Amino acid sequence: MIHMNPTRTRRATVRTGRATVAAAAAVVLSLTSAGFANGAAAVPADHGGDKITVGIKYDQPGIGLKTPDGTYTGFDVDVATYIAKELGHDPSDIVWKEAKSADRETLLQRGDVDFIAASYSINDERAKKVDFAGPYLLAHQDVLIRADDDSIKKPSDLNNKKLCSVTGSTSAQNVKEKIAPDAQLQEYGGYSECLTGLENGVIDALTTDDSILAGYASQDQFKGKFKLGGFKLSNENYGIGVQKGSDLKDKINTALEKMVADGSWDKAVEKNFGPANYQNEPAPKIGVIVK
Repeated sequence: MIHMNPTRTRRATVRTGRATVAAAAAVVLSLTSAGFANGAAAVPADHGGDKITVGIKYDQPGIGLKTPDGTYTGFDVDVATYIAKELGHDPSDIVWKEAKSADRETLLQRGDVDFIAASYSINDERAKKVDFAGPYLLAHQDVLIRADDDSIKKPSDLNNKKLCSVTGSTSAQNVKEKIAPDAQLQEYGGYSECLTGLENGVIDALTTDDSILAGYASQDQFKGKFKLGGFKLSNENYGIGVQKGSDLKDKINTALEKMVADGSWDKAVEKNFGPANYQNEPAPKIGVIVK
């Protein structure tokens, strides 16, 4: 009869358990690496239940803003909520996720979000990495000036004016290089700083997309203080970003068409941009990109 040493038996059991865990971890790592080959996940992340994850801006009033009390407001938020409803989700099913400009393609490729509505201009370079539904808004680069300033009536009047935009933005450079070469370019850390300078007379004009400018000007503390130049310096076709090859593209396009047809699109524009007297373009036709 063979007598087993209890201590040796326990040690063997522990070693076997550790080996099993290690093997399982190796399998998970292998599958994960395969799933993220070429920098893209195969499917969006599963957040459980009937949840849907949507990427938006958190810092653009009138477009996408996370308020101090934790709610979300803006045109993109309203559009995304409508789309989610048409996809079968209640507002309570939506998980909002911040989609900063530099992170949008990565969020979609990794499957961190189901779709993105974040002042996301459609262009050829981005379309190589993600698919776009829409467009759902045609915006233009413009300038915001003080309501009582009559000295800037056309783009060339920006010459010798102090023109502000955020650091790294192409908007101000576009004006200086192509429209008003003698503009005095001022770059600040954020649009709020430019607005403060504009309000105090330190800055003469602020430039970026007119939809973004209208959103800022529509805030309660700025109502009546600023106006848009209406210069239409560029065309910005806002689209809904989805993962490459996703069947959500067609479903979202159908939702956008319905939003326009039933009047919800017009109501969202008026609600979010109306106080700034934003002269918006009519709702664009799905699939038609204005160059």
